Amino acid sequence: MKHSIVMFTISAISALAFQVQPSEAQTKVFLGRWDLNVTTSTETYPQWMEVKEEDGYPIRIQPRGGAVRRATSAKWDGARLVITLVPRVGDRPEVLWELSIPDGKTFTGVQKTGGVIDAKLTGVRAPALRRDEPNAWGRPEKLFNGKDLTGWEPIANRRPSRWEVKDGELVNPESGANLKSTRKFDDFKLHIEFNCPEHGNSGIYLRGRYEIQIGTEGGKLPSHEMGAIYGYHAPAKEVPARPNEWQTYDVTLIGRQVTVIHNGVMIHDKQEMEGITGGALDSNEDEPGPFFLQGDHKGLLRFRNITISVPKK
Repeated sequence: MKHSIVMFTISAISALAFQVQPSEAQTKVFLGRWDLNVTTSTETYPQWMEVKEEDGYPIRIQPRGGAVRRATSAKWDGARLVITLVPRVGDRPEVLWELSIPDGKTFTGVQKTGGVIDAKLTGVRAPALRRDEPNAWGRPEKLFNGKDLTGWEPIANRRPSRWEVKDGELVNPESGANLKSTRKFDDFKLHIEFNCPEHGNSGIYLRGRYEIQIGTEGGKLPSHEMGAIYGYHAPAKEVPARPNEWQTYDVTLIGRQVTVIHNGVMIHDKQEMEGITGGALDSNEDEPGPFFLQGDHKGLLRFRNITISVPKK
């Protein structure tokens, strides 16, 4: 996942200049995690928000792309929560969200850029997704047949698809469209082998919503590097870099808990997936979703031996 690094500092809501002091009930109704849809005149895309019950009620936003980040500031305007996503700097206009929760369960709102409404927002509370581990798993089956792109399709965007099958490998020789599985999955065990060049940058999305980073951005944030749950959690253990060599991920996802073993080393042990990551296909976290592989960065990625196991019924 490539992105422009924009760092935000949280302003404690209690320290902000409120236009109208909110009641405790008004404050608490926004607490928790929210799956959002942002609708403009031309498209709809997913985002995510979390408001914590901590000192200052910190707010985290997962924008359309890039990493999860804290909102610049927030204030109350009557029963509405007004969040500053992007402050005004020079010629760059301020971007605000104005949100209200009329029923306590869903919210509606608008996005204003430079004071002009340019999008509508809707949100629902994110599901808990608490599930027990299955009693048994089915036998692994191939998700990639090693012969052609059966079971896979490019994700429509402005980039042409570069994906091809060569010598039993799924290859992305240069930057192009992302690629997704035509099948959708809920809980699963995934095995995937990949060969990433030095300074390569890609990722695999679980259910089309949660990215496990492949490759490196070459920056200073470990949550953006190989094996990270992008933007949220760096690997618990460092695995030596092996550019241009075959590597493995073995991933188990049950509800929100993910376990990732990288080249035989456990780097995430039942780690909670708090919310969608940047680039997610949608924010429908209570639904099954596809896998997708990033192909829109530097290319030269190779994949093979992709297998999936699902719980036995």
